[in-house]
Parts: sequence; C-alpha cells; structure tokens
Amino acid sequence: METSLSRPPRHPLQAAHRGLAFGLFLLVAVAGLLVAKWLPYFRETMAVAVTHRLGPSMVTGGGAAAPAVGWRAAVGYATAYYRSVWKALAVALLLGSAVQVLVPRRWLLRLMGRRGLGSRAVASLVAVPSMMCSCCSAPVTVGMRRSRVSPGAGMAYFLGNPLLNPASLLFTGFVLGWRWSLLRVVMALAMVFGVGALVDRWMAGEAAGDAGELLGAALDGGADDEGGAFWIPWLKALARLSVTLLPEYVVIVFLLGAVRALLFPAMSPALGRSLWLLPALSVAGTLFVIPTAAEIPVVETLMSFGLGAGPAAALLVTLPAVSLPSLAMLGQVYPWRVLVRVAVAVALAGLVSGGAALALGF
Repeated sequence: METSLSRPPRHPLQAAHRGLAFGLFLLVAVAGLLVAKWLPYFRETMAVAVTHRLGPSMVTGGGAAAPAVGWRAAVGYATAYYRSVWKALAVALLLGSAVQVLVPRRWLLRLMGRRGLGSRAVASLVAVPSMMCSCCSAPVTVGMRRSRVSPGAGMAYFLGNPLLNPASLLFTGFVLGWRWSLLRVVMALAMVFGVGALVDRWMAGEAAGDAGELLGAALDGGADDEGGAFWIPWLKALARLSVTLLPEYVVIVFLLGAVRALLFPAMSPALGRSLWLLPALSVAGTLFVIPTAAEIPVVETLMSFGLGAGPAAALLVTLPAVSLPSLAMLGQVYPWRVLVRVAVAVALAGLVSGGAALALGF
C-alpha cells in the first residue's frame, strides 16, 4: 500500500502570520486537552484514589465472559466506546490537521525531523501531556508524519500517548497495585524507545531522505514563506484527515466489538493459568481497541474470575499500546510491512511482560 507522503502540504504562512498561527495551535491544544483529558482525569484520579475502582470492564462488563458474537455485541460496544472517546477524537482531528498548517515545519524538522534518540525523546515528551488512546493519537501522528517528522519520532509519539499516560499509570497503581504500575512503566519505556528505534531502522532510507531534504528547504525559506491566510488550508487538512481516517475506523471498531467473545474467552481459574493463554491474549490485546485506561478494569475483572498474572500483565501493556483500527489509520503514513512488524513487536512485549510478572511472583 502506498503511503501518502509523496509531498507534504505547503505552509501558507507569511512570516508575520507564523506567531499568530502557532498561538492558535497552542490554544486549540491546551483548551482541547483541558476539556477532553486533563480535567476529567484529575477528577477521576481523585475518585480512584479513594475507591480503588475504575468502573466495569469494557469487554465483559461485570461478568467472566463477553457477549456472544453478533449485532447486539457490536452495537453495545461501539456505543460505549464512542461515548467515551468522542471528545478526544475531535481534539485529535483538530490537532492532526493543525500541526500540518499552523506549526512552522522548520520547527518540527529541527526537533523531530531526524532519525535518532533525540527526536524520539522529544516526541515521547510531547506525548505525555496528550494522554490519548491509540486511536486518538493516530490522527495526530498522521499529521506529524505529513509534516515530515521522522518515522521513529512519529511512532514514539503514537506509542507514548497511551503507554506513558500519567493518569493511566496512577490508575494502575491505585487499582492493581504499585508493582503493576512499575512493571508498566518499565515496559512502556522499552516499547516506546525500542519500537521507535526499530521503525527508524526499518524506514532508514525514507527517513533520511525526506527529513534532510525538507530541513534544507525550510531553512532556506521554502514552504513556510508562502503567502495567504491559514484558515482554508486548515479546514482542507481537517476534511482530508476526517474523510481518510474515520470510515475504516468506525467499521473496524464495530467489527471488533462484535467478535470480542472470540478474542477474550470466558474466564475461569483453570483457563486463566493455561500456558497457551499468555500468547493468545498478547495477540488479542494487540488487535483489540479500548478507550484510555480501559485496560485496567478489563484486567481487574478477568483476574477476579481467575486470570493469571502472566496473561494479565500481557493485556496491561498490549491493550493500550496499539489496536487494529489505530494501525489502519497509520497506514496513511507508514508502509504496512512496518505496521505489521510494529504489531508483532507489541505482541512480543506482551509475552515479555507476562513472563516478567510470572518470574517476579505477581
């Protein structure tokens, strides 16, 4: 599949407009994240610190098994899922389009345009306050890649949102215990920086050529110095992002909700400690889609019905990291050969996490 990186959108900003445009980007980012993420998570953190509960499981409700495969399971899950993520998704689409138009490309290229640890570290730091799930971080990642952020930095931002989310780390500690939170931090850092480095290597030719070429053009003037207003290009970028990403996203979430009983079998103590369950749930967690922090009540509920520590640890890191719909969205800016490798790497990280939990006696 061809990725849509042949030519980035040209910035329509004169020098006098850049400050205003970037100020608008910051306003949208801060106001959007305040409403969709920061305030709700602050209130929820205060409540979870007292109750040590985070609500019912998105997968099975309060029971040991997910609903039977079918239409009702699909509608029920999609309704609950979109009710949870719609604000964050709207903010993600605004930011993913705004980063292509309102942020001077030369700034992005200097900070995150080159392959290497520096670019990945900056992207990871930017991801921490975003606090988005994988499907909401994907549109922003698409916008960043269309502005020629390096492949590894884009992947570090994408993975860093759900894995380095400070609210999710606190929720994990309050609900499951602080050793689970520590395990999650260690695995998150390994996945964000490790997979980011691998993506830079897998796309070495593309990363070096595009970033270097555009960095030179930006420093010479180039795209940032085109004249005109920025509202129409922003709206065009928003429309393009929505039209290319949302249809497949909606369909895949619906289908995953319908078949979740196949991915997560009815739990019992005997099943929960079966050897085959660890790799099976590592794959299921990699494919399935959840809102931010929903992996915690999923793990808590399944453990109450007999899920062992190994498979639980695998779900704790694979469920938030990626999902089939988020990978489908990234197909706009990454080759599918790379995305398949990313999915395999996440599933393997689930195996490592599960093995560590068993070895440490969780």
